[in-house]
Amino acid sequence: MENDPRLSLRLHFNKGLTFGRGKADLLQAIAEEGSISAAGRRLGMSYRRAWALVEDMNGHFHAPLVDSSRGGAKGGGASVTELGQSVLADYRALEAMLRDAPQIATLRMALEGDISEQK
Repeated sequence: MENDPRLSLRLHFNKGLTFGRGKADLLQAIAEEGSISAAGRRLGMSYRRAWALVEDMNGHFHAPLVDSSRGGAKGGGASVTELGQSVLADYRALEAMLRDAPQIATLRMALEGDISEQK
């Protein structure tokens, strides 16, 4: 819908991790591309930035979210671990929950000046 707000969910954890759409999109792209560098390219992100985000995520969770192997004659690759898939699914579920929250419609009506419908 053209009047729907753009949703940007960013979670700040006490351990110093911030997890938002960028990291979620990177995890999803890695899962689909099988490569950190290819995922970064797809998202318009430098190789260095993509690796830094992966290292940040892997360093904060109790187990890695992304498993990677170095390149070489056979090439490297990366995959999202079971924990990474779970983290991504939970984040996407939170996004969907917020997008579908009735408060979004109430806020939109208030913005548009439609006071005929009350909470």
